[in-house]
Amino acid sequence: MSRNLFFAGLILAASGLLSPPLALVAGLVYGFSFVHPYHLDAKKLSKLLLQVSVVGLGFGMDLQQVIRVGRSGFFYTAASITFAMLLGWGLGKVLSVKKRISFLISAGTALCGGSAIAAIAPISNATEEEIAVSLGTVFVLNSIALIAFPLIGNMLHLTQTQFGLWSALAIHDTSSVVGAAAKFGAVALAVGTTVKLARALWIVPMSIGTSAFNKSKARIQWPWFILFFCLAAVANTYVHVFQPAYTELKHLGVIGLTVTLFLIGTGLSKKTLREVGIRPLLQGILLWIVVAVGSLALIRAGWISL
Repeated sequence: MSRNLFFAGLILAASGLLSPPLALVAGLVYGFSFVHPYHLDAKKLSKLLLQVSVVGLGFGMDLQQVIRVGRSGFFYTAASITFAMLLGWGLGKVLSVKKRISFLISAGTALCGGSAIAAIAPISNATEEEIAVSLGTVFVLNSIALIAFPLIGNMLHLTQTQFGLWSALAIHDTSSVVGAAAKFGAVALAVGTTVKLARALWIVPMSIGTSAFNKSKARIQWPWFILFFCLAAVANTYVHVFQPAYTELKHLGVIGLTVTLFLIGTGLSKKTLREVGIRPLLQGILLWIVVAVGSLALIRAGWISL
């Protein structure tokens, strides 16, 4: 029965009948109700599908807007990453969280969630348990953010630009940023995706720095999908002859994202929550609240804008 329901949810998500947030909720209900028969396969597929989906969404972006938003958001991204890493380190010390777990949770919050943790973990010599706890912590908070952020944005009457910027600065994973922004509007999606991908580029210097500090020989994972996203935006902006195809590719990107969110939701279970433990989860929650509330306050006050 669990297999049949899994494939039924997958088909519904791929059909377009479920919105990205609803797909996540359906996945969460499944994850908490059944034993996942394809847990590892779904995890690998969601990672690949997310990257392909982001490239697909690039075919709906205007390159000039990507450059303008990316350039404007560079300073805010750098400042928020530095602040999150320092605050995460301090909270980890106060709560007596293991150093590597604390570092990975901080990096996941500061950069781009699971992608950052997956890239930095091998270089930081983290164990499987430490990686699982860090991913679980970020994963739980991502799921909450995807549902809560659009509700808060509507309640506070944020503009689409404000919401896109806030999502990019305060939500961990690229998938959740795109999912939340897509629900809020097209402009929010463009702003959120662009600033988030600019933020994800910091995986490279963070990985290099971590590798040098730990004298690690592990291979650095380069976020190549960001380059393909930019190339898709170039094609959409300047090569108009294939415009009908770009529309279809963008639509496929949205479908791919919806399926990704369903797969991510199915991976969260009671076992995941038990494995995380209270201290790392508390560190992740406190760090996320400060980053989310602080960035929202600065955006509403006009201190952060595009």
